[in-house]
Amino acid sequence: MSIKYKNIYRAYVKRALDITITILFLAFFWWVYLLLAILVKKNLGSPIIFKQERIGMNEKPFIMYKFRTMNNAVDDFGNLLPDEKRLTKFGLFLRSTSMDELPELWNVLCGTMSLVGPRPLLEKYLPYYTEYENHRHDVLPGITGYAQVHGRNYVTWEDKFRMDVKYTKEISLKTDFGILWKTAQIVLRRDNVDTGSFIEKDGVIYRPLDVERAGKRGST
Repeated sequence: MSIKYKNIYRAYVKRALDITITILFLAFFWWVYLLLAILVKKNLGSPIIFKQERIGMNEKPFIMYKFRTMNNAVDDFGNLLPDEKRLTKFGLFLRSTSMDELPELWNVLCGTMSLVGPRPLLEKYLPYYTEYENHRHDVLPGITGYAQVHGRNYVTWEDKFRMDVKYTKEISLKTDFGILWKTAQIVLRRDNVDTGSFIEKDGVIYRPLDVERAGKRGST
């Protein structure tokens, strides 16, 4: 595939497809949003939508929207309990089916996200990227991405960022539709669901980036 084609797709076609697919999805499945809003309100209360600042293209902050999956349970001192203790069965269901991500289509329409791209992360992680890894911010972040269909939450940060940067250099129509197709398969199987800040699988603990790399820095 020629570099010229990839540049045309990246500059014009990708955004047009994002908008077209999003509008079509909303037109056919608006009722899913209404149903989920009612269920979130009933099971978790208000607010229905969880808002959080993430870092987007060119390191620009934006507000990302998701359906709420956790309650507001606190300890005896009024501090919020860890994520894994506030994640309810209903919230886990939303995450395992990726239905909590549906409000991010609003981000796609607003132009702060794409359907496919590196997942947007928290601002507090910015100091922990290498110069190479920071190239993941050369493109719009995505609802799903290359790393999400190659391990999701169960890959190291180094491998995840390597895949993110690889995607930024190889964006194409074929790549994007391949990722969307694999995403649908993963969602149907409910593979590698995020259940909290510290995730363990096969004896390996996957920690938040700032915790993991702060520890490594302290040991050097």
